[in-house]
Amino acid sequence: MTFLSIRHLSKSYDSHVALHDFSLELARGEFLSIVGESGSGKSTLLRMIAGLMTQSGGEVLLEEKLIENPSQKLLPGYDEIKLIHQDYQLFPNSTVEENISRPLLQYDAKYRAQRVNRLMSQLGLESYKDRLPRQLSGGQQQKVAIAQALAVEPEVLLLDEPFSHLDAIQKRKLIFELKELLKEMGTTVIFVTHDLDDALRLTDSLLILQKGKVVQKGNSKVLCEHPKSRYVARLFSPINQIPDRFNSYVRPSDVRLRTRGELIGHVVDLRYLVHYNSLLIRLRDGGHIWEVDDSMRRYQVGDRVYLHFDEEKVLVLKS
Repeated sequence: MTFLSIRHLSKSYDSHVALHDFSLELARGEFLSIVGESGSGKSTLLRMIAGLMTQSGGEVLLEEKLIENPSQKLLPGYDEIKLIHQDYQLFPNSTVEENISRPLLQYDAKYRAQRVNRLMSQLGLESYKDRLPRQLSGGQQQKVAIAQALAVEPEVLLLDEPFSHLDAIQKRKLIFELKELLKEMGTTVIFVTHDLDDALRLTDSLLILQKGKVVQKGNSKVLCEHPKSRYVARLFSPINQIPDRFNSYVRPSDVRLRTRGELIGHVVDLRYLVHYNSLLIRLRDGGHIWEVDDSMRRYQVGDRVYLHFDEEKVLVLKS
């Protein structure tokens, strides 16, 4: 059953269209990651879903209740839908505990204290409750922002690249903790990011946005094995253009290295990665540079190699 419904939402600024005719339906408790480059309309979309920006067309409904925009509602926004920004937006002169409790100032004092203590416990913030934001690490500040957004128990949480300032280790840990917490709470989540790895750590359900348009939607297996464009394919890995074949490509992991064959090249660069060596190979015919995975770590810079791939692994892609 549809819980959050987005119908033909669009946004234009004069002659520039930031978001084209966007529609989406999510069930209660469903997670979705929206992946797109900067300027693709991700943040604009979230602000309109939250009722914080006036759309040019379309509507947003939560359980069939219309989400009004700032031109329709005196105080924009809803407790049922909370947006977490990438820049935290904490009160600099308030403690952790005070920041989390701010959305609850009109609530019963006993409930407010219980709710704040529970969130600090769930997010591991108890020992930092008397600190100011500037006394916290980036990961800790983001946890405070998350706790603040969750204070009023929203039904929908919108995440606008909230992990972009964190290092890889902090990011992985926080996404795992947040995923467990939001699943437990039954919260519906839309997470926007330019980083596919971050998106997949939260959910396998993906929507790809490019220049304000939906280019593909599905799970990671479908999008990786059957991308509809070069842009979608390159989100998962580099792709190598096959010489003399129009719009035909093959992934580095689908190329096999042989001691003989038709496609000849020389290794011009090598990177040691965790599970394999990544080779850059200059093809003899045409001078194309291919990236190829060497799982056996057999080849070195300067070596001559023969490349082979199976036809079923070839991706025929539009731009």
